[in-house]
Amino acid sequence: MITTEIFASELPVSERLSIKRTRFGPNKLKKGAKRISIVSGIHGDELEGQYVIFLLAEWLKKHPEALLGTVDLYPAVNSLGLDAIIRSFPLYEVDLNRTFPGGKEDFLPGQVVHALSEDVKGSDIAIDIHSSNIFLREIPQIRINAEFGKTLIPLAKQLNCDFIWVHGAVTVLEATFSHTMNTLGTKTLVVEMGVGMRVTQEYGRQLLHGILNLMKNEGLIETDETFEQRTPYLAEGGEVMYLNAPRSGLFIPTLEHCAMIQKGDLIGRIVDPLSGSVRASIKSPGDGILFTLREYPVVYEGSLIARILGGVHEEN
Repeated sequence: MITTEIFASELPVSERLSIKRTRFGPNKLKKGAKRISIVSGIHGDELEGQYVIFLLAEWLKKHPEALLGTVDLYPAVNSLGLDAIIRSFPLYEVDLNRTFPGGKEDFLPGQVVHALSEDVKGSDIAIDIHSSNIFLREIPQIRINAEFGKTLIPLAKQLNCDFIWVHGAVTVLEATFSHTMNTLGTKTLVVEMGVGMRVTQEYGRQLLHGILNLMKNEGLIETDETFEQRTPYLAEGGEVMYLNAPRSGLFIPTLEHCAMIQKGDLIGRIVDPLSGSVRASIKSPGDGILFTLREYPVVYEGSLIARILGGVHEEN
């Protein structure tokens, strides 16, 4: 295990920006051995990926004999954002995941994403882990640009997530880490799961099993241990249905997250604790998978309650 600083910059008031990578590998790397990079913390308010990387590092430290390839871990790309607990890159107020590929002579956020791209470049596979904001919970899902679907879907099926969403090219922006790395030849998957500023241990363990399963199948580790591999739902295109609060109040869900639902199913109620009355009943406008659900219960008129993806089928 070797920890390396991949980028550094002096900051005002005697501070220093530092981004680090930890590398795991066998004592002797065989010719043709693969390399995988696990990235998290591009957004400073997303912590789910840090927990997954901790679990993976813990497993690798316990099983050094299992390693056949190289595993690179980047837990805190937007380290300043993580310190400040904000999504964007502080002071510049830019989304790092809309800044790729950047450049050496770019402004500071551009230099950061350039350093990450250059360091990850050459990996066979990369996994970019994201989570939602503090108001919404996302089920473990993989989002893929349709441009790269043919090569990425087989890998995505191994990651033990609940569904795979193949976007159109317009939906997944070219200035993201995943699009940049896929263009450079590294097969890159985006995982979305959990809640912003929180760690969902169940989801973390679920994705850990998926990553280890993928690593085993791709020849990065050799072990007799078996890992969970769920059969995901697959949506290629599909219509996203947004449900917004018609009234203010306290949202109480009535369905489990990740449920396959039908038009007219009751998703939850908005209640008024003061009067003990139900202000609104939230019903599904169509058939699909409930992949986003309100986590923070206080809602105002117009607040996002849920997202449902239609056009979903069970993947074999």
